[in-house]
Amino acid sequence: HVQLVESGGGSVQAGGSLRLSCAASGYIVSRAYMGWFRQAPGKEREGVASIDYNGRTSYEDSVEGRFTISLDNAQNTLYLQMNGLAPEDTAMYYCAAAEFGYGPRLNRHVYNYWGQGTQVTVS
Repeated sequence: HVQLVESGGGSVQAGGSLRLSCAASGYIVSRAYMGWFRQAPGKEREGVASIDYNGRTSYEDSVEGRFTISLDNAQNTLYLQMNGLAPEDTAMYYCAAAEFGYGPRLNRHVYNYWGQGTQVTVS
């Protein structure tokens, strides 16, 4: 079965950087879509970044230019490099994978599998 395991979260000061990782098993990361989502307390889960089987990326407007999503096919791992972090980036971050590569890339309903989340706190 599919397992997605995130790591790399933590607490940083504003302006700092973190790199999140998502190790996949039972799923090939270049298969369809993979994405990063985040959810702050009291808010809906929102799409942050996605990457498809052709390497095409999509970003939510507020992270464009600060965050970079990438795949390591050899390691079967998804990454999210986050630079210039701000307090409003504080949230639980989730890795997600889709069975099929179609539909709005930052829409959570497109994705079938989810990791357990990793907390990012920016002060």
